[in-house]
Amino acid sequence: MSWHVSEEDLRAYARGELETPVLWSADAHLTSCARCRGALAEVSDPVVLDAGWDRLDAELDAPRTGLLERLLVRIGVAGHTARLLAATPVLRRSWLGAVVAVLLLSVAAGHSVRGGEFPTLFLALAPLLPLAGVALSYGPALDPTYEMTVVAPMHGFRLLMIRTVAVLGVALGLNGLATLALPAYGLRGLAWLLPALALTATGLALTPRLGPVLAPSLVGGAWIGLLLTADALRTGADVPLAPFTVAGQGVAAVVAALAAGLLFLLRDRFDLFQGRAV
Repeated sequence: MSWHVSEEDLRAYARGELETPVLWSADAHLTSCARCRGALAEVSDPVVLDAGWDRLDAELDAPRTGLLERLLVRIGVAGHTARLLAATPVLRRSWLGAVVAVLLLSVAAGHSVRGGEFPTLFLALAPLLPLAGVALSYGPALDPTYEMTVVAPMHGFRLLMIRTVAVLGVALGLNGLATLALPAYGLRGLAWLLPALALTATGLALTPRLGPVLAPSLVGGAWIGLLLTADALRTGADVPLAPFTVAGQGVAAVVAALAAGLLFLLRDRFDLFQGRAV
């Protein structure tokens, strides 16, 4: 090889001051010329070189942000909050796919009922989905990122609320889209909304006492028991179950408000220690 990078150009290269197109030629030449690489090492400032390697290592070791996290940051969500939202376990394709499948089946069942009847299966299942999503997003038994959340410098209640809002936003949004597929029922198709809020708020309010698994499990079981009892007591198939009547909706609204108030009073109990709410 007859041509080598001059010492002056190597010094400029080391300082980051070498202009194109000489810079391009130097880059191409240094990849194949050990002599010029050795000369470059001799004229380079070791402190600057070490700092450059440190920056490169930091860049290579930095976690890659996913599509959801990038989207949240782009719309104005703080970076650390976006990371917590993106790490929420239920915001994954498997869980979302299961929710969509359940809603599709219940919507299909709603279309198959005779005229005048209520889409009972859909109204019964829709309130359980946000409750299940919140339960799956918080706690050591079900959250694969639990260890990271324990050591995060964030109040446990705030973390719970961040993930709850994320889950409710997704679950209620999917429920709303499913409701649009039942246009024949009008506003009656939205009778799941207040029970969903009541179940979720009650499950959260009971979590400090019963834990993130038992609390929503008991609330979900109580909801199913209530529906079975209401079904046994109703007088005809064209009569809505008690939770979906005007009175039942009023009761759900009151329960949701009371549970939300209790949840606020117990907010300091959500600081976590070794997998238990304290």
